[in-house]
Amino acid sequence: MMDRSAVIPFMPARRSASAPALGLRVRPEIILDLSRLLSRVLHATPTGVDRVEMAYARGLIERAAGRLSFAAVHPVGVYGRLPERAVRAFLDATEARWEERGDIGPAELRRQALIHLAALWPRRGPQSSSSTRVYVQASPHHLEDERRTAAILARERARFVCLVHDLIPIEHPEYARPSGERRHLARIATILRHGHAIIANSEATRSALRPWLQAADRKPLVRVAHLGAPAAPARAARCEGRPCFVCVSTIEPRKNHLLLLNIWRRLVDEQGRRAPRLVLIGRRGWENENVIDMLDRCPRLRVHVEEHGGLSDRKVREWLQGARALLFPSFAEGYGMPVAEALGLGTPVICSDLPALREAGSEAPEYLDPLDGAAWLRAIRDYAAPDSSRRALQIERMAAWSPARWADHIDTVLDVAEEVVR
Repeated sequence: MMDRSAVIPFMPARRSASAPALGLRVRPEIILDLSRLLSRVLHATPTGVDRVEMAYARGLIERAAGRLSFAAVHPVGVYGRLPERAVRAFLDATEARWEERGDIGPAELRRQALIHLAALWPRRGPQSSSSTRVYVQASPHHLEDERRTAAILARERARFVCLVHDLIPIEHPEYARPSGERRHLARIATILRHGHAIIANSEATRSALRPWLQAADRKPLVRVAHLGAPAAPARAARCEGRPCFVCVSTIEPRKNHLLLLNIWRRLVDEQGRRAPRLVLIGRRGWENENVIDMLDRCPRLRVHVEEHGGLSDRKVREWLQGARALLFPSFAEGYGMPVAEALGLGTPVICSDLPALREAGSEAPEYLDPLDGAAWLRAIRDYAAPDSSRRALQIERMAAWSPARWADHIDTVLDVAEEVVR
């Protein structure tokens, strides 16, 4: 049941005296929050949220040139504007690390992080300006602190546009960290109190938000904009010899790795050394003792299941491009970036039958109940066959699939930014 006490009544921001008359087009200054990326400088490889904030930075640099500023809550806790030249150098270095250097050593990673954090020390922004401003945030970073968000918006005299990725910690607290539900309730409360517009990454996320908006008795502008699938060049495939399947996600209970590991035990029992390989790409998360025990202690899986916790983007693409299919048996998702990324590389997808994943994959993937282990076992057997007619049918369906584009997403953000200052 929804905790309505967590919803704070909406308090609209005061319109600037310089706000234009109704009906005229306004092109506001955009302030993009980069707090998430700064907080991840000691992580060699990105999460999905990291990728989204990077896509916002790149997209807005391209489409809002001349009216874009950057800001962040620095990892030391200080808020301020960031120098553009240092931001661009930081973005370039971060993307290069993600693409080619997922195996960078901790000492070198720390050295680079200290250089960037020093260059990105927050500065005070303009104190008096007639500009109309919109503060854009693509991550949930620091939103659990409502007073900090209020102070930032007051200091910037800006309206607030925020991307919401999902409500999974609230709807499925059993899959979150112990404090996850409480923190996400606080984030949603902050957005409802201070947000002038919400970008939802899927219709599924907008549907999850609807009762919260109704309980808050307010109607902020809400738009759906799917996350873009990155355009990636073809690379040499890594899967050779036996057929292999790839699963890309953090190892945590919501992602349902236990289903795959139990299926692979059955396949090994049936086929022995001829069994296909399972390649797990993603770091180990939380509350996953059963999965870790199978990975570390099950002798039948050792030569058939590979685990890679920190691969570069290039290596991830290489594994996907050689796979018989991406396997994605998740119990809950806000969108489904791995599904779109795999399809964009020409790799078939077998995934859970969730509304958010159907938005990402449309009619192309093979959709299965994440609790139906027998159906997953049959599908994996079928797709492993070199002459799989079932896999060939999906490849035919994939010809009609088209990815969402980041350019369209960023255009929606800019349209919404103009609308909230009218």
